[in-house]
Amino acid sequence: MKRPANLEIFEHAPIHWAVIAQILPSIASQMITLVYNLADTYFVGRLNAPQETAAVTVVYPCFIMLTAISNLFGVGGASAIARALGKKNETDARRISTISIYGGVLSGILFSMAFALLASPILHLCGATEETYPIAYGYALWVVILGGPFTILNTLMANLIRAEGAASIAAFGVSLGGILNILLDPLFVLPDFLGYGAVGAGMATALSNVAAVGYFAVYLMRKRSTYLSVSPSHLRFAGQYLRPILSIGLPAALQYALTVVATASQASFVSKYPTEAVAALGIVKKMDQLPLYFSIGVSNGLLPLLAYNHTAGNQKRREQSLQFGAVISVGFALLCVLCYEIFADSLTALFIQDQVTIAYGAVFLRCMVVAMPMMALCYLMIIQFQAMGLAKESTICSILRKGVLDIPLLFLMDYLFPLYGCMWVQPIVDTISLVVALYLYRALKKPKAVG
Repeated sequence: MKRPANLEIFEHAPIHWAVIAQILPSIASQMITLVYNLADTYFVGRLNAPQETAAVTVVYPCFIMLTAISNLFGVGGASAIARALGKKNETDARRISTISIYGGVLSGILFSMAFALLASPILHLCGATEETYPIAYGYALWVVILGGPFTILNTLMANLIRAEGAASIAAFGVSLGGILNILLDPLFVLPDFLGYGAVGAGMATALSNVAAVGYFAVYLMRKRSTYLSVSPSHLRFAGQYLRPILSIGLPAALQYALTVVATASQASFVSKYPTEAVAALGIVKKMDQLPLYFSIGVSNGLLPLLAYNHTAGNQKRREQSLQFGAVISVGFALLCVLCYEIFADSLTALFIQDQVTIAYGAVFLRCMVVAMPMMALCYLMIIQFQAMGLAKESTICSILRKGVLDIPLLFLMDYLFPLYGCMWVQPIVDTISLVVALYLYRALKKPKAVG
């Protein structure tokens, strides 16, 4: 079998070029993902029907859970594949890819079936009312029940393909789905066309993910030099490879799953304050996605490069790659901090004209954006642990960022500084998490005592 040239990037390309070649496609796909995540809300909002917009909002936590499942097998599988290739073990890479893909498919089907059976209590728990439930269910029917497995496979396969150095292929597939969703949304949603409303937005999302998965499937079938496989014969090795996949994938999945809890908790605390404050928080949470998605793009792009060189024993190249990635990620975060601090009022005003909401939003944004540089480094450190196969360290940092500290700090900060204290929780959490991550990483580098 021909050896893919992509691995040469991992091994021999200049550090700066190797990092850029990996992260640029990943960042591009994340930006497309950011845009199409907002597309459903934007076009449904054009209907000027609050119940339609509310229905999309209600289903969003379930969509996040699909992302968590995709990371369970996508991030875990990508780390294991890159480390196998670093050992020059091509057979392991094929077996791991097969088990990851089938694991994602099975998990997606089971999740969709469970949701179909429990749709009413789940959606009501997420905030559906008698008015919004029928619309929310129609949207969820396409996004979660019918389209859920394809949503999972889209992200999962992109991670696996990136793991063998084909970052541009992964980015193209994700971007294809994202662009298609943006094009289909107005066609399915707006009354000037098909006029299906929020349900139409769900159709567009489902079809776009099907298209992306179709592209990845063609890639796997036609590219003879790929290390990835979907051969059922590899499934008999599931007992051997499932544990290393899940040990790394679980922290990545937990981070997304706990994000739902943390976001809902913050919104719950703010809900007791004026409606304008609640609206302002929603706007600010959208704006802080730009540096967040950029950091995720850098981290996801670096994962295969770090994992490959760690396993290959080239620790200097791994550390240099991490450092250059950190410069890019933190640099962009600092740029966002500067722009958001200076233009907070104007940026908030892009989303709403109400002056009270703008005033709240400007203050919220100036507080929350402080977390971005620490967040950027936290993501990189977590990815570093995942690349090195360090499940314990990855889990600790992931849970610290989302889960352990958020809710106690929300109670404390809201008591000390009503309303505005809630906005300082994430900067505090990310600072503590970063300190812990750096401590754990430093401990790993200390020479072991002999005797």
